[in-house]
Amino acid sequence: MGLGLAALTKLAGVKAIDRAGLRRPIESLVSSATRGGFKAAGAAGRSFKAIQRRDAPERLSAAPDSGLFDLTPSEEQQMIVETVREFAAEQLRPAAAEADAKLTTPDGLLTRAAELGVTLVGIPEELGGVGTERSVVTGALVAEALAHGDLGLAVAVLAPSAVSTALVSWGDAEQQATYLPAFVGENVPAAALALQERAPLYDPFKPRTKARRTPHGYKVDGVKSLVPRAAQAELFVVSADLEGRGPALFIVESSNAGVSIEGEPAMGLRGAATGKLHLDGVSLPASALLGGGKPEVFAELVRLSRLGWAALAAGTAKAVLDYVIPYVNERQAFGEPVSHRQGVAFQVADIGIELEGLRLVTLRAAARAEQGKPYAREVALARKLAADKGMKIGSAGVQLLGGHGFVKEHPVERWYRDLRAAGVLEGSVLL
Repeated sequence: MGLGLAALTKLAGVKAIDRAGLRRPIESLVSSATRGGFKAAGAAGRSFKAIQRRDAPERLSAAPDSGLFDLTPSEEQQMIVETVREFAAEQLRPAAAEADAKLTTPDGLLTRAAELGVTLVGIPEELGGVGTERSVVTGALVAEALAHGDLGLAVAVLAPSAVSTALVSWGDAEQQATYLPAFVGENVPAAALALQERAPLYDPFKPRTKARRTPHGYKVDGVKSLVPRAAQAELFVVSADLEGRGPALFIVESSNAGVSIEGEPAMGLRGAATGKLHLDGVSLPASALLGGGKPEVFAELVRLSRLGWAALAAGTAKAVLDYVIPYVNERQAFGEPVSHRQGVAFQVADIGIELEGLRLVTLRAAARAEQGKPYAREVALARKLAADKGMKIGSAGVQLLGGHGFVKEHPVERWYRDLRAAGVLEGSVLL
């Protein structure tokens, strides 16, 4: 963790740099992301090639089990969280409203976010990262801190690390040697974990995207929905039904023939510049299959992704709570603060109670995951709480602001829209 912490400390020390210029890059970004039928922007970018052959893949070891149920962050975790929270407050929050309005993520913002070293912590030292053991709890705390600034931009920031984490966890030696070096350099590629599809009651374990074997590998057909930064992404990890055997994961480069992107603006997460990923007869080599197509690999990926969404929901819910408390204390009605009314005070208290429950279950699941213990039950609880209570907290935030909650002058209406994603989306993030 040392190098990652050093980078975080350095970033915290230059917090005033570029603050005034945050919004300028937005004006020059690709507004055509809301239109359909254009080629992925990353296709003309880098070429992924294995730099160094390795005999075996590198994995992060499970964290030690202390035998105690203690979710108190370590000194290193606390330092990381404080730095990321400061970054989110000074960089993400001010850029969020304009990013939401223009359906795009500022490139300059993502460059500064890359300096946080989010991907480095999850990559083993042998592969150029700074990771020594699984850090699911740290990942959850980072996701929560970023979402406190803005959930849509947090998804955009975390999307590349979802791909690098999948490669570290389940990639073979060749896949790691080919793709991971790009994630530890100065120019981290835009990448996305694409599971979501446009289908009623979508079940990630029953993808409509199909993959069939060919003499030279696989051919994939289908459409993935709400992929973060789809137009800029150079690399995707996508799910597909492998010849009726069940879901499997495939590595797809944006330069592959048959890959195209269509803009797909949504109700929330608009700062993540979501789009559709079209896979029209995409030919992939046999080496594109991730994790050997094993069902247990796919199940774990879905669980860790849902855990990430729960952490994001907790961060944005905390933003709602931190915003409404001073508002109801300062807002006057009938000669006194509206917080003196029980109907208001009880709503604020309910937000705090539900938030603590969500955080506790999420961090407990993360702690069990990083120690290599069974955690399916805890993830299911976190997912349920994030879907139900996250949306309830967002709605309560709008209600507590009254008419102000309905206008874009205050961020609670955006947080309400974003929080609904926690119970709908699959993929995109991975702890």
